[in-house]
Amino acid sequence: MDYIEVSAKTVEDALEDAQVKLGVTSDQIEYEVLEKGSTGFLGIGNKPALIRVWKKEMVEDAPENAEEAEVPETDTEEPLEEEMQGSVSGGEEGEVTEEVTGPDAEEKSREDLVACAGNFLKEVLANMGFDDAQIRIEMEEDGKSMDVEISGSNMGILIGKRGQTLDSLQYLVSLVVNRHSDSYVRVKLDTEEYRARRKETLENLARNIAYKVKKTRRPVSLEPMNPYERRIIHFALQNDPYVTTYSEGEEPYRHVIVTLKDEDDSEE
Repeated sequence: MDYIEVSAKTVEDALEDAQVKLGVTSDQIEYEVLEKGSTGFLGIGNKPALIRVWKKEMVEDAPENAEEAEVPETDTEEPLEEEMQGSVSGGEEGEVTEEVTGPDAEEKSREDLVACAGNFLKEVLANMGFDDAQIRIEMEEDGKSMDVEISGSNMGILIGKRGQTLDSLQYLVSLVVNRHSDSYVRVKLDTEEYRARRKETLENLARNIAYKVKKTRRPVSLEPMNPYERRIIHFALQNDPYVTTYSEGEEPYRHVIVTLKDEDDSEE
């Protein structure tokens, strides 16, 4: 079995880097966490995450010129009949209540992770003034992914500028959940379908920028984006016969550049 080892600030960042290097999507790889990594204290003693990643045997190789992996569709797949699902919401006494259904095998550990994420979120949201927020958590059957949906009033404040507050909250929940998990759990946190709406906005932006590049014949540099949003831009334009995209810069200022393809490439 051929594999690569990838190191990054977090396990999630390492997984994204691995997808880029292997040219595949997240559902086409398997991995093992060698080191979870740590942020240290006040930035001192940082320890990067280290993972071992390999392609699933049934996966066909993706095009080699794809700089970043295809963006996975989120919140579009119907749950399996026997999928583990946990719902967390504010109870009458302000306590977190849970509903967990599914196979008995490994049910306790998944139930614990759902409760852990729910209680942490409830406390954070209460401190932020979102006392009426409702939290729904669903965990995939394989225990590798957790979907968190928050609803309530004034969710725009929770989203923040370009989703930065929502991304930060997702990162914190991921840290808490994975501190109590033997294997890495990917946390996806959303509210008011922000992720889907943002994806549509970025796809429209990509097409408009591509049109501008073709018209002016000059490259355009987009604003800094996180890895997820950069992948949306790359994927939206990957089949355009006249323009190409690449990322430049260091985090958190890394951004996408859209430019014309070489004439030889566009004629192929």
